[in-house]
Amino acid sequence: MSVRHDTDRYSRLSISLHWLMLLLIAAVYACMEFKGIFPRGSAGREGIQTWHFMLGLAVLALALVRIVVAVVSRTPPIVPQPPKWQSRTALLMKLALYAFMVATPVLGWLVLSAKGVSIPFFGLQLPALIGADKATASGIKEIHETLATIGYFLIGGHAAAALFHHYVVRDNTLLRMLGGHRRVEA
Repeated sequence: MSVRHDTDRYSRLSISLHWLMLLLIAAVYACMEFKGIFPRGSAGREGIQTWHFMLGLAVLALALVRIVVAVVSRTPPIVPQPPKWQSRTALLMKLALYAFMVATPVLGWLVLSAKGVSIPFFGLQLPALIGADKATASGIKEIHETLATIGYFLIGGHAAAALFHHYVVRDNTLLRMLGGHRRVEA
């Protein structure tokens, strides 16, 4: 996959990373939400928590790749060009989403570190970032969970804005992130 792209859409690499990130984040949230169907201390609950940890760290890794790709790639223009306030709002939302995709998994890693438990990552054991301290773990966990809740609103707002642009404004905002579409004329 290349970073190069048509002038009217993101590169195949950017598009693939975007939708893969959506799937990963959905899987992380699913693990978080469905762990409650297993009794505390059960192998099922432990397994789903381990998947939550590993997928969360995969979100971190992919977010870092996405940041590099975003820096070296051009952003295709929105046609017709939106008002400045919308462009600024979109930039703030994009920055908030990237901050969420980096900070939330890092905080999760810090929670595990402070709990003194191993940090699994698909067969690897990652190092602790800080020393074990239950009070620190509790405080960081609260921030981690708050960010996870904020994430629902960030992702929902991002999706709602894309749909608004597609169906109401009728510009190419959404089409830029979909593969195989035809060029939108101004």
